Amino acid sequence: MGSRFEQLADAVLAGVPAGPGDALAVLGADDAEVLSVVTAAGRLRRAHFGNTVKVNYLVNLKSGLCPENCNYCSQALGSAAPILKYSWLSTEEALKQAGAGISGGAGRVCLVSSGRGPSNRDIDRVAEMVGALKAEHPDVEVCACLGLLSDGQAERLADAGVDAYNHNINTAESHHHNIVQTHTYADRVDTVEKAKRGGLSPCSGLIAGLGETDEQLVEALFALKELDADSIPVNFLMPFDGTPLADTWELSPLRCLKILAMARFVCPDKEIRIAGGREMHLRSLQPLALHVANSIFLGDYLTSEGQAAEADLEMIRDNGFVVLGSEEDIAARGPVDPAIRRRGAGTAVVPNA
Repeated sequence: MGSRFEQLADAVLAGVPAGPGDALAVLGADDAEVLSVVTAAGRLRRAHFGNTVKVNYLVNLKSGLCPENCNYCSQALGSAAPILKYSWLSTEEALKQAGAGISGGAGRVCLVSSGRGPSNRDIDRVAEMVGALKAEHPDVEVCACLGLLSDGQAERLADAGVDAYNHNINTAESHHHNIVQTHTYADRVDTVEKAKRGGLSPCSGLIAGLGETDEQLVEALFALKELDADSIPVNFLMPFDGTPLADTWELSPLRCLKILAMARFVCPDKEIRIAGGREMHLRSLQPLALHVANSIFLGDYLTSEGQAAEADLEMIRDNGFVVLGSEEDIAARGPVDPAIRRRGAGTAVVPNA
């Protein structure tokens, strides 16, 4: 008989969803059980995503000067973090930055701007950038992250060629008021729902290490499952000096692995992305985390630097993975012979209609 986590993986693969109690058990696993946890969660990862890793690249279109007071954010109102602060990039500069990520293997470009939410003029600006980007790189996915959406804005972004919209719930509803007071948890959920109704793939995740309990981490993850987010970025708090959560150190590499594994058990077929803070908190266990998660950001983040992009690509290769959409990925799929019609006209079999 396998470990309790192997049994959990068996159940999930058989179609029995993991419950809150299962998620708490993963978070509460003894450190000596971590390899068993990763092995079991890795079965789910392989079942749904094979040996591919989706590579994403962030472009910070507008940095700092945000009127919201999110305690974790270096761009927030009242933050004294010494970050880069600038207004909107030009379309030319945005394309240059995005092109760097695409040439490094990114299949999705995430266009991000600070602020409460976009004005209609901002939507026009982003639409122009997306049109130019898709003209130059027609196969790239574009995810926009512009803050709280107003009615009709998701539809306009979709019409412009945006594929997905990111708006993280960040933490559990029961913990949200401790983290930000200038908008509500309901505001965040409303924007994810607007994105879905507007035809955009919903991308929403969380930040671990905000002073939440295990129960609140589980609450947040099941909220994301309820929202049916297609991709779930899992961030780990980077306690910037000059923010209210400076000097908040609650995470260890093993704790981060358990959080990622919990996400995989609860949302086995969703894109689980190792996002901000992975270098700081996973450290030497980043390669092991790839056996649970199937997506990472390449290079730098919004206001912090990441490890060298070539080191990320080397890590992917060394662990037996390939970048989704790369030549290696396509070659591994092999040639696909045409399917000869054996139904419909000329046969006794019902047509495919």
